Amino acid sequence: MTYYGSKELAAGFRTVRANTLAIAKDIPEDKYGFSPAPGTRTVAGTLVHIAIMNRMPMLIHGENRISTLAGFNFPALVAEAVAEENKPRTKAEIIELLATGGERFAQFLEGLPEEILAEQVAMPMGTPTHKSRFEMLLGAKEHEMHHRGQLMIAERMLGITPHLTRQMQERMAARQSQTVQA
Repeated sequence: MTYYGSKELAAGFRTVRANTLAIAKDIPEDKYGFSPAPGTRTVAGTLVHIAIMNRMPMLIHGENRISTLAGFNFPALVAEAVAEENKPRTKAEIIELLATGGERFAQFLEGLPEEILAEQVAMPMGTPTHKSRFEMLLGAKEHEMHHRGQLMIAERMLGITPHLTRQMQERMAARQSQTVQA
């Protein structure tokens, strides 16, 4: 018995995606073209990247269920992703892409039995030589959190207080108010 399986993985991913969606909604559409530094993705590009990159683990661990990444054509998949990221989209279209793609991925995660999560996938070069599908799928959530951190920096640069900070400030103010009243 494990304490963290497919249901928990899906729930954790849904939490991460809900926070990404909150950021996507907080940033005004006229700031979606903002790039924090030369040569980096725009806000829109980062959000689309987040929205579409979960197709890769679904392909690797679901549709094709490959057992080795040796010979896997990552450059072709990355080129496809970059082309997708560069398509013009409205804020509403990006939010819809995040919402529908996120739920599709969460449902995919929920449906994976423990036996599949435990399977080992051979890595192409380097160490470790193998990773479990579970570890690799957890990496998809970590990937989104990495980019969400970048978006939170972009929010700060745009003068927006990130929603998680606002929520913490509200909780602190409520506690302070309760202390003063007591």
